[in-house]
Amino acid sequence: MTTRRQILALGGAALASPALAQPRNLRLIVSFPPGGSTDVLARLVVPLMERHLGSTIIIENRGGANGAIGMAAGAQAAPDGTTFILDAGGAATNPHLMRGLGFDYATAFTPVTQMTVLPAILVVRTEAPIADFPAFLAHMRRNPGRESFGSSGVGTGSHLAGALLMRRAGLDGQHIPFRGGADQITALRRGDTLFTFSTIPLIAPLIRDGALRPLAASTPARASAYPAVPTVAESGFPGFGVFDFHAIYAPAGTPAEAVGRMAEAARLAMSDADLRPRFDLLGLEPNAHGPAAMARFLTEQRERMGTLIREEGIRIE
Repeated sequence: MTTRRQILALGGAALASPALAQPRNLRLIVSFPPGGSTDVLARLVVPLMERHLGSTIIIENRGGANGAIGMAAGAQAAPDGTTFILDAGGAATNPHLMRGLGFDYATAFTPVTQMTVLPAILVVRTEAPIADFPAFLAHMRRNPGRESFGSSGVGTGSHLAGALLMRRAGLDGQHIPFRGGADQITALRRGDTLFTFSTIPLIAPLIRDGALRPLAASTPARASAYPAVPTVAESGFPGFGVFDFHAIYAPAGTPAEAVGRMAEAARLAMSDADLRPRFDLLGLEPNAHGPAAMARFLTEQRERMGTLIREEGIRIE
């Protein structure tokens, strides 16, 4: 577990960026390392956002602690309209999972806009005697305590989605956390686990090649990449929804005009038709609706995830 001192020290190091000395330069702190979906999203949309804003946006990767290091850097930045943060779903879960963050997610930031939803798909090996979601439920109920589900780590979206399904469906299955998505899927293919929830880029090639079978989506609406796959919610569990998302934040106190300009630039970028095929490959569902909608969404997600995390007794130490 990253300590409070480490998070503050690593976050504070970002304050020395020369971007702040140039009025026409904006800084976008990306709270995950290069190469992941958060970083790729930033590099896809920033050129379009720059065009709309008439400013240069300098991307600064500050990965670590499920986004908390990057968010710490943003929390300490001057609220002068030059610094913004692109984060994934940790803003909804980290406050409930981590101690000693050194900042309050609820008060340190101004929500700018949600950017995406990332559906997770429940998958099993094609060798498993499970053809669809009802058959999956029946199999689990015939085998209480004998089956397990994998995740990419304690407190991750794949863990929370599996835990919520176990709770809502009254199923008895063991959670096995792995060190990242690659190990999670390798274990599933070996038969070490029966099922997992995974974001689309990791499993799409395996579904296409017939190695994995998709059974249900974790989002309230069906995933555009798999429109024939039903959601867990429509399959007998109304209100089920555990998914990751991307969003932009600003330090608390950032002028509303600067927040509004950035939100509009993000909305225009996310609605660009030329980017839609790239979003589909990444399993990203565009969803950019501005500060007010983002604030409501974030409050709801924090309450939902906080309840689940407390009920399951999940903690990252």
